[in-house]
Amino acid sequence: MSKLIFPLLFLLTGILTGCGIDEEKEYQMQEFSFTDQNGQSFGSEDLKGKIWVADFIFTNCDTVCPPMTASMAALQDEMKTKGIEIQFVSFSADPEIDTPEKLKEFVKKFNGDEKNWHLVTGYTQSEIEMFAREEFQTLIQKPESADQVIHSTSFYVIDQYGRITNSFGFQKSHFEEIVQEAGKLQ
Repeated sequence: MSKLIFPLLFLLTGILTGCGIDEEKEYQMQEFSFTDQNGQSFGSEDLKGKIWVADFIFTNCDTVCPPMTASMAALQDEMKTKGIEIQFVSFSADPEIDTPEKLKEFVKKFNGDEKNWHLVTGYTQSEIEMFAREEFQTLIQKPESADQVIHSTSFYVIDQYGRITNSFGFQKSHFEEIVQEAGKLQ
C-alpha cells in the first residue's frame, strides 16, 4: 500500500501544480512600444496581464477600414454592456501617413472611447509589415503604385500572456463569438 502512496502523491502534486496560473509566464508577443493617438508611448508593457482585441486599419482607406472601425466601436460598447474588461488596439497599416493626430481625428468619427482603445503608429512600413507577419501571421503590403494598403480585416483576441487565442470577422455577426472568447479569458 505504501508503495502506491508516493507515486499517487507525486502525480497529484503535478496535476494540482499544472492547474494554477503561472504568474511568471513569459509574455508571448514580441515587445513593442509605439505611439498612440495621443502622442503617448503605448506597447506590450501596457498590455501585459490584460485581454485585448487588435486589428489593422489606416485612415485614408477607401473600403473596409471605416466599417471595421465602426464595428470596433460597437464591439467596445458591447464589451462594456457585458462587463468585460478589455483593451482595444488598432495598428496603423500606413504609418507614414497616419500621424497620432490623424488617428485621433479618425477614431472620433466613430465615437470610440479612447480610455481603453489605442490607435498606434510610430514605426516604418517595413516594421509593421514584419510585425503583422511574425506576430499575427497576416499580410500587410503597401504597393508602390497605390495609396491603399493590403491588410487583414480580422479582429484578433489576445490573452493576458500575449497569445492570439482566435481571430474573427469584423462584422457584428461575430460579436457574440468574440464576447464569449474574451469572457472565457477573464
